Amino acid sequence: MSVLRLSSVRLPVAALGPENPLPPLRQLPDPRGGLDVSEADAEMVANLGYGHAESLLPYTFQDGYGRETPDREPVTAVLENDVLRAEFLLGYGGRLMSLRHKGRGGAPDRELLHFPPKLQLANLGLRNAWFAGGVEWNLGTFGHTALTCSPLHAVRVTRDDGTPVLRMYEYERQRRLVYQLDCYLPDGSPVLLVHVRIQNPFPEDAPVYWWSSAAVPQTPDSRALVPADSAYHFSYTGKMRRIPFPRWRDADASYPGRIDYGADYFAEIPDGERRWIAAVDAMGTGLVQASTDRMRGRKIFHWGTGSGGRNWQDWLSGPGRPYFEIQAGLARTQLEHLRLPGRQSWSWVEAYGLLEVDPGRVLDAKWSEAVGAAASAVEALVPAGRLEEELATMTALADRPPEEVLHAGTGWGALERRALGRNRSLRLAGTPFPDATIGRDQQSWLSLVRKGQMPTPAPALPPSSYAVGPVWRALLEKATSDPGRATWFTWLHLGVNRYHAGDPAGAREAWEQSMQQAETAWAHRNLAVLDESEGRPDAAADRYLRAHHLSPRLRPLTIETLRVLISAKRPVEALELVDRLKEPDRFAGRVLMLECRAALDAGDLVRARRILETGLVVDDVREGEDPLSDLWWEFHARQAGGLGPAVSQRVREEHPLPCSYDYSVRQL
Repeated sequence: MSVLRLSSVRLPVAALGPENPLPPLRQLPDPRGGLDVSEADAEMVANLGYGHAESLLPYTFQDGYGRETPDREPVTAVLENDVLRAEFLLGYGGRLMSLRHKGRGGAPDRELLHFPPKLQLANLGLRNAWFAGGVEWNLGTFGHTALTCSPLHAVRVTRDDGTPVLRMYEYERQRRLVYQLDCYLPDGSPVLLVHVRIQNPFPEDAPVYWWSSAAVPQTPDSRALVPADSAYHFSYTGKMRRIPFPRWRDADASYPGRIDYGADYFAEIPDGERRWIAAVDAMGTGLVQASTDRMRGRKIFHWGTGSGGRNWQDWLSGPGRPYFEIQAGLARTQLEHLRLPGRQSWSWVEAYGLLEVDPGRVLDAKWSEAVGAAASAVEALVPAGRLEEELATMTALADRPPEEVLHAGTGWGALERRALGRNRSLRLAGTPFPDATIGRDQQSWLSLVRKGQMPTPAPALPPSSYAVGPVWRALLEKATSDPGRATWFTWLHLGVNRYHAGDPAGAREAWEQSMQQAETAWAHRNLAVLDESEGRPDAAADRYLRAHHLSPRLRPLTIETLRVLISAKRPVEALELVDRLKEPDRFAGRVLMLECRAALDAGDLVRARRILETGLVVDDVREGEDPLSDLWWEFHARQAGGLGPAVSQRVREEHPLPCSYDYSVRQL
């Protein structure tokens, strides 16, 4: 019998900590910038040139976590039948954290996903915070979704045949899309079925990015299988290559546990081939993901077995628990966006289950034979025709109203519905956004909608949230046009909206108006970002110093101030600021890293040595950033009296990089 119930899981979990209240005004990095796409076809080139998100707004960064992981009990939803048990983390983007295949004949259950023993956050998501394991549902733009550490709405729906359906959904604010996942396990089904629908409720076209990313255990014999003999390979070299797959550069890329560097491989599945990807172990068994044809892309990602890859995985999952990822997306690569027309929706069905193949036919076998054997096993497990039937059934069910609320998501969908007034775009029967979900972060915006003005907090308090877009900008422009309603707070938010709309001059005017009503760290900081973007580093540094004087205990502001002082070539002032800090900010990892950078720039090698040799741990070091190794080599090069290539080579030989500072997964 198929059941759906609420539960919880007890495990060590890193606290998310306070969100960063500073609006993310700087542009998101564009991974396509300078990318060599000479080997991409015309369709891919067009998709690569469309839809890049320049701003993280209206989201803010989630960077307040550390490496302490006390035991917690996150709420989960469990789907279960006589074959499988699936468990979803409702407070963390609906992550499918566990998919267990039940043992037969007294055999133990088999976990099909990488389920780490702790939930450790790291700087790998769009908003910084991200964690490893399970299946992540990525909507938005290049990178891990902005909602990976946010709650989703979860409700119960029932199919006509009595099968319970877990429906998870949310309003994605960056792209203004509604997405829902209808997850279910029919009686006797050997696969978990997930019907995904993305709705564009507005008349304008919207860029769409979707990747379902499954983490699976990795051993030296683990093999990834996908029906393709070529792939697009993207790396830090800035070139997208179309390469033969799986053999390339004298390595077999289908064995992630045998390659020492990190890599992404986007499989080029020929038209007409079934869409699936699998990861099998030495016994020829493991997870398979299959879908209907709209889900066109498939990808293999691995960290690599080098020291950098091992460090990342040890941090995220604990020592001795390596994993790799098999992923599926709407586009062929993760640098592309697709155009979803206004007032339309896309949907597809995914299936996850245990694939079993004779190991002699898939391990160390000829690629075409291994893929053929796996394809036959996939068809036996879940025929393509069945997924098409499920798509038709679930499409008809997609607008059925919920029967029971299981978990509340955010109040942003409800707020947006209220802001739209008579526009019925977000009045959706299948994915309702009730007023009861509107909370603290939405209250000041609801007041703007209802009363035309926002409650004004004390100037020392930072804003707790942001809303951007034409509707919100119009409301703020109206509020500031009335002297009786205009406050430093409404002017501050109007400046953010103008900046987001590409009007920096209007933003400066609004923030200066805000400062006339009340001097705040928040307006100073935003004006400093403008100064820096306009090539005035000293003016930016001066403003940051004033902002920090007004709010000296806000760590994100401290970090930005130090970074800009260093960029403005004022390292001595950066060190003086560090010396004034109170605990715990004084010894925060990123603060220490910036202190080391400033010490090197100021020529204070004694101070730099003390930081580097004590053991520098940066909680939010980012993949590809490699700051710790850069500082190590530069320190020893400066001690040797220079930074030239010959000195650098000698320094590397005489002062090898400590393993704990190696987070590089690049192919040399």
